[in-house]
Amino acid sequence: MKKMSNIYESAANTLGIFNSPCLTKVELRVACKSISDRDALSKPDPCVILKMQSHGQWFEIVSQRKLSKSLLKHGNTAGKSSITVIAEELSGNDDYVELSFSARKLDDKDFFSKSDPFLEIFRMNDDATQQLVHRTEVVMNNLNPAWKSFKVSVNSLCSGDQDRRLKCIVWDWDSNGKHDFIGEFSSTFKEMRGAMEGRQVQWECINPKYKAKKKNYKNSGIVILNQCKIHKMHSFLDYIMGGCQIQFTVAIDFTASNGDPRNSCSLHYIHPYQPNEYLKALVAVGEICQDYDSDKMFPAFGFGARIPPEYKVSHDFAINFNEDNPECAGIQGVVEAYQSCLPKLQLYGPTNIAPIIQKVAKSASEETNTKEASQYFILLILTDGVITDMADTREAIVHASHLPMSVIIVGVGNADFSDMQMLDGDDGILRSPKGEPVLRDIVQFVPFRNFKHASPAALAKSVLAEVPNQVVDYYNGKGIKPKCMSDYESSRTLAP
Repeated sequence: MKKMSNIYESAANTLGIFNSPCLTKVELRVACKSISDRDALSKPDPCVILKMQSHGQWFEIVSQRKLSKSLLKHGNTAGKSSITVIAEELSGNDDYVELSFSARKLDDKDFFSKSDPFLEIFRMNDDATQQLVHRTEVVMNNLNPAWKSFKVSVNSLCSGDQDRRLKCIVWDWDSNGKHDFIGEFSSTFKEMRGAMEGRQVQWECINPKYKAKKKNYKNSGIVILNQCKIHKMHSFLDYIMGGCQIQFTVAIDFTASNGDPRNSCSLHYIHPYQPNEYLKALVAVGEICQDYDSDKMFPAFGFGARIPPEYKVSHDFAINFNEDNPECAGIQGVVEAYQSCLPKLQLYGPTNIAPIIQKVAKSASEETNTKEASQYFILLILTDGVITDMADTREAIVHASHLPMSVIIVGVGNADFSDMQMLDGDDGILRSPKGEPVLRDIVQFVPFRNFKHASPAALAKSVLAEVPNQVVDYYNGKGIKPKCMSDYESSRTLAP
């Protein structure tokens, strides 16, 4: 348990890069009123884009629960249109709940057939508004429907508050969109949890108008919750506390476009007092990742150079020139190996990164045979230019997306890195040349020039921002639980 304690302390002391006790999840709800009608024959089809920037650019933090502003027309004049953003803190975790509803003896709202019922569940918000959580499918011509089971996050269902009121409404579907109200009932997630372990919970479906007018009115049917099952979504910290190790690998670009390392204009120039951009990026990211690796031995490779003794071009050579053991002792060991190898190399090209991705993927594929969360692989690629083997790289990334692995690319220098955005996948789903999509978004690209005047922590935070979710997505997607979690996990379980 000593090692797990050290990891926990590291997680709490790495400047909030992987886990931060100062952060909380906030849900934003957006509503607009009196939007200008710009369609001639129909109503407008509005969408809202929320933008956020940082690192010297404009950035607004939500500091109010409710913020209303007028929508500006061309020329920055305020019109009748308005937008309202409501923020609400989510106090729950990322667990999901699976619910399975049915009903019996619902009111018949149709003349020539039976009702076509569907169920809607609304969460009652702090500001007295209600938020649609789930709408079931329509069961046609049936007064005793059994709707398909569905999954919803606990945060979406009740914002983590098991006593929050939930409003459930049963409708009779009509093709014209004017659905007939059958009845409603109120509940809480705590009450729904009564349907766990094979039990059922049921409610009378009430039509308030009928109840007020009819003396003998009982209900408009019975709604039954047949199953409530909680699917625990483990966090990044759960896996780290469970003993999962981060295997950190570095790959450095030694192509000729970096410039002769003996020249002070080279990106690889070793200044006696000022580290170059490669070293800055390596140390900033590596010093965070090393806290999650017990032996702190890091494989370090180079690509795009002619290497001794035969001076053939290699795209995955060990920078310590020990192919049988490419590991360096700590980040400082990687720094020393990098500085030592530079005078022995002939910078060349092209900029191919598929071989190094494939090399790390081979190690990650061996981890899949263990069926437990033991090792997760992070490959940090430091490069000065656009890669030249894009097709092979896309293929390699699609394959790696099925493995416990993430790829971080830091662009060094002032090259045009626009093609790198394709690999990042933030602007669309990355596909292999054959059209196969990535299973998970595992690539994060960051140009170093955006952080030239920022602290190392700012660079590391941006570079590693997506890694915790990538770790969680992989293991939760495989249904793999953290090891050695019995005591810690019991403290996270929702109280009955």
